[in-house]
Amino acid sequence: MLLRLLLLIWALLCEPKGIPVSDVNLQTRPPEGQVMEGKKLVLVCSAAKGTGYITFLWYKGALGLSLGMKTQRSLTAELEILAARESDAERYYCAADNGYGLSLSGLVSVTVRTPASRPILTLWTPSAQAEVGDVVELHCEAQRGSPPILYQFYHEGVTLGNSSVSSGGGVSVNLSLTIEHSGNYFCEAANGLEAQRSEVVTLNIRVPTEERRDFITSGALETLLGIICTTTVALLFCYWVKRKIGKRSARDPLRSLPSPVPQDSSYCNSPSPVQPQSVYENVNVVRGDEVYSLVYCVQQEEESAAAESPRILIENKVSPAIYSMLKKARATALDYDDVM
Repeated sequence: MLLRLLLLIWALLCEPKGIPVSDVNLQTRPPEGQVMEGKKLVLVCSAAKGTGYITFLWYKGALGLSLGMKTQRSLTAELEILAARESDAERYYCAADNGYGLSLSGLVSVTVRTPASRPILTLWTPSAQAEVGDVVELHCEAQRGSPPILYQFYHEGVTLGNSSVSSGGGVSVNLSLTIEHSGNYFCEAANGLEAQRSEVVTLNIRVPTEERRDFITSGALETLLGIICTTTVALLFCYWVKRKIGKRSARDPLRSLPSPVPQDSSYCNSPSPVQPQSVYENVNVVRGDEVYSLVYCVQQEEESAAAESPRILIENKVSPAIYSMLKKARATALDYDDVM
């Protein structure tokens, strides 16, 4: 009897006091179990109820591989995986116990997304040398990377198009070649992080002989037409300038060229003909304050020389005098006027 009483007292003293844990739940950061490879993954285990110190445990996979354990006076605890890898893509659960027995959470799937690797751009041509009119296939593919992956194609930095794949493999674009398709090509692949760019591939397109001849001929014609047009404009301009000058000369007779000096002339008072150098010239003969000029005259034909007396030509008018007084000289004046 005494023994039974002692056992009852011991059981009452050892019985734990408090509220057992319940409603254990597991969550992830980033949410929904989506984490990029190399980034941190956090497994958050929590209980809705429970008192005292609570022990939290984390498990991986269906076999329950233990990942870690923490005991603390809190309803929430965290387990960190600093750099997630592809092998961390699995199902996880956790458990909590504060002395009343384990309480398990549900399973949570974790997906580790792999960044797209540097893609490879391949150009498939029907022959070794691409020609105008050929159909060329551009294929871009990243060897690693979690889908979906978005691929974009570029020609000389200008976007040709894009396409997305939800499973493995790359994408292709077909081009019907023209001479404008010559140049440099590259592609990009992205699935959530910075896009990865392929190496540049150069496409050289050969123009068939017939088309090249037509191209050269058209270029030569364009050059010839340009030269003809330029020459025509220049000739029209010169013709216009010439007509402009002619009309101006007709309106302004004073600007016309002077009549040529007669070639056969002599002094009127000279017995023998002398070839003159000008119609008139100044002579530095001063008599007192008067200055005279010597003027040439046109020699008449021998048949009429005896019949007519010599006449002088001054300003296209006939004058009976050989000498003409031009002006009176002052003591300070040294210039002489010419008689026209």
